Amino acid sequence: MEAVAKLRNCPMSPRKMRLVVDNIRGRKVVDALSILKYTNKEAAMWLEKLVLSAVNNWEQKSDQVGAADDYGLYIKTAFVDPGSIIYRFLPAPQGRAYRVR
Repeated sequence: MEAVAKLRNCPMSPRKMRLVVDNIRGRKVVDALSILKYTNKEAAMWLEKLVLSAVNNWEQKSDQVGAADDYGLYIKTAFVDPGSIIYRFLPAPQGRAYRVR
């Protein structure tokens, strides 16, 4: 049985997030959580919450409360896509505006 969790609107660059995601892809949930706990990156905090959310989704789906360690859950797929870009405007000469990404 699969469980899915998605992280949306995370204010972090996908390039930085992929460095941490590559470390946990394909690992058991217990190992992934211990790796994320001791990884000194901001992305690790976001991903730790995401993995715990996926485990809770699995528990809700399968009616197995607190049994994630016994079933050998692992992270099947994990990927990072770029999110939306916030466009800002910078005042420019002669009433113009330059767009800043």
